[in-house]
Amino acid sequence: MVGLLAACASQAPSPSPVSGPDGKPEKTTIVIGDMQIPDSAAAHLADKHEFFAAEGLQVKFQVVQGAGPAIPQLKSGMLDISLLNYVTTFLAQAAGQDLRFVADGYQAVPGTFALMVAKNSPIKTPADLRGKKIAVATRKSIGTLTVEATLRTYGLSADDVEIVEFPLPDMPGKLAQGVVDAAWMTQPFILQAGTTSGAVQIADVMSGEMADFPIAGYGVSAQFARDNPRTVAAFQRALSRGQAMAADNPQAVKDILPGYTKIPQNIADVIPLGVYPQTMEKNRLQRVADQMLAYRMLTRKLDVAPLLLPMPQMSLAPTPLRGIS
Repeated sequence: MVGLLAACASQAPSPSPVSGPDGKPEKTTIVIGDMQIPDSAAAHLADKHEFFAAEGLQVKFQVVQGAGPAIPQLKSGMLDISLLNYVTTFLAQAAGQDLRFVADGYQAVPGTFALMVAKNSPIKTPADLRGKKIAVATRKSIGTLTVEATLRTYGLSADDVEIVEFPLPDMPGKLAQGVVDAAWMTQPFILQAGTTSGAVQIADVMSGEMADFPIAGYGVSAQFARDNPRTVAAFQRALSRGQAMAADNPQAVKDILPGYTKIPQNIADVIPLGVYPQTMEKNRLQRVADQMLAYRMLTRKLDVAPLLLPMPQMSLAPTPLRGIS
């Protein structure tokens, strides 16, 4: 059925009511922390194709700059669920926050994350970045970890550069204006910067030891998970259908990107996409925490297993597709 959904993604499926084994969600309207990047495409597909509605959920997306600002909003209740990068979240957990991941979201492949410099910049490789200003979306995040890993390959460390923060959509402009010397970017901003201002990639930060690195998942506060187990389970079931569609039909992702990232369709059509995992695997996510320990972002080993909420049993009724009997 997942394959059939992907093949017919251009035909929006009609919702089919799905009730979990434990009844209706405790909270039927949820606010999801969102970012204007491909990482969150599966959630937007789940919303467009009414997978959330089929689970009794109405979702509202709220744009966040990154996991750093999102985590306090989860704690305060301003957000119910949010896309969170694993690095920032594991750091927060180690610092005493109580968080849970309910679903995996995105994994890197070559071409999806890069260090970029302006056209005609004297910086040709990361070795030239000593004393330079590098922009990331948020400090102490997947951006800073992969920047440091790249710098180490070229004989530098994080102490040799200045790290500053800017929202991802602002990166191409800040680079072109000379506000920063280099910028950590993800797609579609890599291609956008190259197309609009001639920005140049000096390193693929998801290569070598960072190849196939897990990037982000959907997280909640532990309190929200305890108070709303049926809501969480309903979200997991709906999102898993969005993840399956994103994984099996990349064009469905590219078609939905302009609607929430504000990028033109011609750029969305040609960007490389990462992987949309359909399961949360402890060993794969433990790799993130272990890498953080190796780069001294953590002072002691963090076991990620207690942070991962298991997926509920998928008891989905078949969803009819228009034009198919």
